[in-house]
Amino acid sequence: MTLIVLTGATRGIGRAAAIELARQGAEVVLVGRDPERVRAVAREAAAAGAGAPVHEHVADLTLMSEVRALAEEVRGRYERIDVLANNAGALFASRKETGEGLEQTFALNHLAPFLLTSLLRDRLDGGRVVTTASDAHKSGLLDLDDLQSTKSYSAMRVYGTSKLCNILFTRELARRAPQLRANCFHPGVVRTGFGKNDNGIWKLLTTIGAPFFRSPQRGAGSLVWLALSDTAAGLTGEYIQDARVLAPSAQAQDELLAERLWERSAELVGLPADAVT
Repeated sequence: MTLIVLTGATRGIGRAAAIELARQGAEVVLVGRDPERVRAVAREAAAAGAGAPVHEHVADLTLMSEVRALAEEVRGRYERIDVLANNAGALFASRKETGEGLEQTFALNHLAPFLLTSLLRDRLDGGRVVTTASDAHKSGLLDLDDLQSTKSYSAMRVYGTSKLCNILFTRELARRAPQLRANCFHPGVVRTGFGKNDNGIWKLLTTIGAPFFRSPQRGAGSLVWLALSDTAAGLTGEYIQDARVLAPSAQAQDELLAERLWERSAELVGLPADAVT
């Protein structure tokens, strides 16, 4: 039975993926920050499944201390992980720092999957890492000297940069750990809770645009495909949309930038740069 750890499992793409993965017979480990929502989705996934276990974990992944605590919980409970799906992410209308002094978009969307993957590396030997990226990466611009967006803050640019980081992380992970299958995907523009973390313009725009967006079920399709399909088992280091390999932006294909981002990320979360090899 395939065991899948899924972050961001309580809304939108994550919730839809949890239910579909369970329906296809996977043992699903759900991670979310709200215990009640985690419990509710666990019930839905269990009802849709064919008897495979559904597990619940609660963590606020904007905080690296909670990422570490989650990793310890997971390591203590599961001897092997077949798939780690790094799906948690958000867009925040204004710049805020976490209690650990990190800009929250960068912390949640990039540093959390980077750290969690690194800490679970030995449980993933030979497994798959699937990370939710976005076409918004094309609007990002990665400045290694300003990863915390202290010089200026534009919500969509910072979000796009974090999604650019997801792709660079995937490519560098595939290079450093060829025994893994590390891929990321663009889910399309999906009707989710995305953009509703603040009461600003992004909440308004996502509410108005919702009727024209993809369903969460369709958005989750590539995640499920990358996690379970035999075809996807042969892919690594790729950027996917609708089960097709796409070329990301030129910056997302910059191997030196990917390596330097890895080194800076490791420094920020307190890991050696060769933590995953």
